[in-house]
Amino acid sequence: MTSNPTVSNLGGVPDGLKKKLLWASFLTLIAAGIGFAVRGGILGDWSSQFGFTMLELGTITGGGLVGFGVVILLTSLITDRIGYKSILILAGVLQIASYVLTVAAGPIYASMGKDATYQCLYWGMFMFSVSCGLCECVINPLVATLYPDKKTHYLNILHAGWPAGLVLGALIGIVMGGQMGLGWQVQLSMFLIPVIWYFILTITSPFPKSEASAAGIGFGEMLLTLASPVLLLLLFLHACVGYVELGTDSWISNITNNITGGQGLYLFMYASIMMFILRFFAGPIVERINPLGLLLVSAALGCIGLYFLGSVQGVVMVWVAVTIYSLGKTFLWPTMLGVVGERFPKGGAIAMGALGGVGMLSAGLLGGPGIGYKQDYFASQQLKEANSATYERYSAASENGFLVFPAVKGLDGSKVGVLLDDGKSLAGEVEVLKKGNAYDNDKNIKPLNDWWQTAQATKADDKAPVEKARLHGGQTALRYTAIIPGVMFIGYLILLLYFKSRGGYKPVVLGAGGKET
Repeated sequence: MTSNPTVSNLGGVPDGLKKKLLWASFLTLIAAGIGFAVRGGILGDWSSQFGFTMLELGTITGGGLVGFGVVILLTSLITDRIGYKSILILAGVLQIASYVLTVAAGPIYASMGKDATYQCLYWGMFMFSVSCGLCECVINPLVATLYPDKKTHYLNILHAGWPAGLVLGALIGIVMGGQMGLGWQVQLSMFLIPVIWYFILTITSPFPKSEASAAGIGFGEMLLTLASPVLLLLLFLHACVGYVELGTDSWISNITNNITGGQGLYLFMYASIMMFILRFFAGPIVERINPLGLLLVSAALGCIGLYFLGSVQGVVMVWVAVTIYSLGKTFLWPTMLGVVGERFPKGGAIAMGALGGVGMLSAGLLGGPGIGYKQDYFASQQLKEANSATYERYSAASENGFLVFPAVKGLDGSKVGVLLDDGKSLAGEVEVLKKGNAYDNDKNIKPLNDWWQTAQATKADDKAPVEKARLHGGQTALRYTAIIPGVMFIGYLILLLYFKSRGGYKPVVLGAGGKET
């Protein structure tokens, strides 16, 4: 291990070190992908076990993305001063701590109830995402520094680690959760494997300075980059990317599972495998149509795919819709980073951090809870109109609103879960509590069981309307979400025409003394 935490950029970084640092960066995204996918797969467990509505679950997952975004924005301001290595070490420590806090949800629910459990899961997700945000502050400018002549290509390769992690997370759910019957706590622990791996690589490697720092660009000059109108438009468009990609990914398994009758997880894996493979081919595509052309086509496909997915019936058509949507979202995030890296190299980690930050904040504050709210709103509206008595039996105890939109009483996740599995899981929990003489004083399972004793009388009439309402809510939410990539298409078209009027899109290269060429 070298005693110097950085290496000079003069003459380039050695190929062996490049590969090692690229692999460490890749592993951070695998860890993030596993954590994200496993959490997406166990939302149903959290809903049934703890009684959360769709909006509450969306807020838990969204809160994590908010932490991700805030940390990227703040840490990117000091990344060039602190250094890549220290930030990655801190990220690894926080990821381990986040797991400990999250798995404490079970004991906390038993002793303190739903509200305390919500806080536990929210802050556990928040801490996990903070650590992922720290990683994001490092890996994007790091890879841009390692491969200055092929930024968009290698940033796409780097971000293939994200869908790779998603696939591994889905496999964990299928094998460990479905086939082996292991609890969500064990499934979630698997993300710690790549965390430990990249942690070891980090502490045993020297790191280069960013491209901007190596060129002598000061903090003030980096910060002034954010005032560019073009960069401001890119920041807005990336907020849309965060809403569409990460916000939708929080829900896509649950929604497609309802449409196909159980294939949601396999569709999620299929989409992630497509992303993983295609991101390795971004370079040849960009050489033909340039990054903005790729983003324009991607936005169009994303819009068509989401609207199609929210409208179709039948398993085959759902697979077709997911294919179109996946082709659309594959290149958006890393190619946006590539455009900022190529056009605004003086911005260093600050410019890339601002882009990632607004994307994550949009996903967390708007995407996750917003799509959850739309599901609650349209599902409850449909069920209330079709069968008001069923709605009264399965609606949540309290209303939840979103931004300026009206508050709505969504469907209670615990009650719906009991209905769909005919009370089998509930019966098992009641039996455990009674054996431990804890049933009479229980504040969660006992009231739910008391309700079920009455609700069983109408379960045959309630099941179909509830399932139909959930399907309607999910698909309608996707159709409304398709508006966002439509807006992105217009934005990318404006940028394409702007650069065409100035002689075409060309990367900016930093020369000696920070001079742009």
